[in-house]
Amino acid sequence: MARDIKDIDLEDEQSDAFIAWWKRNGVSLIAGVLLAVAAILGWNAWQQHKSNQAATASQTYDQLMELTSDFTKLSDTQRSQVSQLADSLADDHGNTLYADFGRLIQARVAVDAGDTGTAAASLQQLIANAHDDFLKQVATINLARIQIDREDYDNALKTLDIDMPDELKAQQLSVRGDALVGLQRLADARKAYQAALDTAKAQQMPDYGIRLKLDDIAPQEAS
Repeated sequence: MARDIKDIDLEDEQSDAFIAWWKRNGVSLIAGVLLAVAAILGWNAWQQHKSNQAATASQTYDQLMELTSDFTKLSDTQRSQVSQLADSLADDHGNTLYADFGRLIQARVAVDAGDTGTAAASLQQLIANAHDDFLKQVATINLARIQIDREDYDNALKTLDIDMPDELKAQQLSVRGDALVGLQRLADARKAYQAALDTAKAQQMPDYGIRLKLDDIAPQEAS
């Protein structure tokens, strides 16, 4: 059946309108599609990169754990390897918990070797850069213990002067008592130890040897 001239004219008008619209919008439309495709490809690449990074961090951490399976039998070479692995985690995967745990392990190894300077430095780096508040607070308590071991009692008290979660309050108070004993402030130390005992009991946690510390500085009865 022959097509009506009006229909042909209408199709021509629609074609002309589409061509005009395409000239105005075609380039931006293609650009938008390409940007969307690039965004998808970029996101997928980023996810793959993160996955690869996580796998690498996990492998490095596994090496660290295997190397330190027995802290008491590490050679100087192995301790050096521990530091290298912990530094690698911090440098290459600093936004992960692997890096935080690496610093804790590095500090523990240094303490066992009697290298309190390295241990303190590792813990200070963890405190400054930790991504987990609980690990940061654990590191804070351990740093105060090292400061007490080095007879830096005043700084130990300053280090401990932060809010702690309930799970760590007893340990915080106990270590505070240790610093006060070092300063010969025995009455204050007894208060700290007693508060630590009360906190541990309230939390249904072990007393971490606090009672023995309290007994050691109990006032002597007059004979």
